[in-house]
Amino acid sequence: MPDLTLTTFDFDTMTGLSRTAKPIAHPLPSLLRDYFADTAAYGASLAKIDPMVCVQVDIGVPESSGNVAHGTTLIKHGKIGTEHYMTKGQFHTLLHAAEVYFCLSGHGGMMMETPEGKVDWREMRQGDVVHLSGRRVYRSINISATEPFMMLFAFPCHAGHDYGTIAAKGLRKLIVDKGGVPTMADNPCRKG
Repeated sequence: MPDLTLTTFDFDTMTGLSRTAKPIAHPLPSLLRDYFADTAAYGASLAKIDPMVCVQVDIGVPESSGNVAHGTTLIKHGKIGTEHYMTKGQFHTLLHAAEVYFCLSGHGGMMMETPEGKVDWREMRQGDVVHLSGRRVYRSINISATEPFMMLFAFPCHAGHDYGTIAAKGLRKLIVDKGGVPTMADNPCRKG
């Protein structure tokens, strides 16, 4: 029987923080060391940038079938070389599980890719919603030059997370800055 414990939606829509859930800060060196294509720019930038590029807050709903995990993701603005700050990207362990993202503030987007190689990019601004149907790896990317990109997420608690596939192979495409315009480009570091 599913856990019927009530949870409260207590996120501040300006900061993404919660009164009850602790933020999970992802320092750049441990989160994205092998994810940026320009490793020289990555190494050179480590001493100059705010190491807390991405902060997630998960409300902590019990991980059982029938529950919906939800929380916020905030990605600060900035770039490594020509690539904008981003999350690692993931599949769900339960490959057919879907997820919903609602943009609370900022300007960013969602890079999506199927196991068969179909790639899609969806730009997001405040109020936009992206429904990630199952069988998609996805990565959130902040393309703003001046402000954080913050989203609310929700997915089935039992969906799980697969970060290893992306860590091993990389995505087929990147979003890079070309003359101030976010542009999709081939990932020169893609394996397989």
